[in-house]
Amino acid sequence: QVQLVESGGGLVQPGGSLRLSCAASGSIFRINVMGWYRQAPGKERELVADIAGGNTNYADSVKGRFTISRDYAKNTVNLQMNSLKPEDTAVYYCNADILPYSSGWSRTYWGKGTLVTVSS
Repeated sequence: QVQLVESGGGLVQPGGSLRLSCAASGSIFRINVMGWYRQAPGKERELVADIAGGNTNYADSVKGRFTISRDYAKNTVNLQMNSLKPEDTAVYYCNADILPYSSGWSRTYWGKGTLVTVSS
């Protein structure tokens, strides 16, 4: 079984910072891409940032404010969020494309999500 577990959400004032972490565990042969998505109330889930092979990709709305990083040895991915805005309020989901030992092909896994609320 492969699991993604997020941590680090919470309430923060506008302009503040939060750091999200996600750890992948289980019978993992290889992780191809790790990233973060978010879903605000009444909106579709959207990509925030992802990272693969040292290459990063960010949504335009978070460029310059958010930084994604990955520890390949520990199978973790972090999202440092600075200069937070009320419109960043959402449930943030960890996402990874993982090849497990039990399978010959990779698939997408999701965490359960962590709520980030930006409000004064």
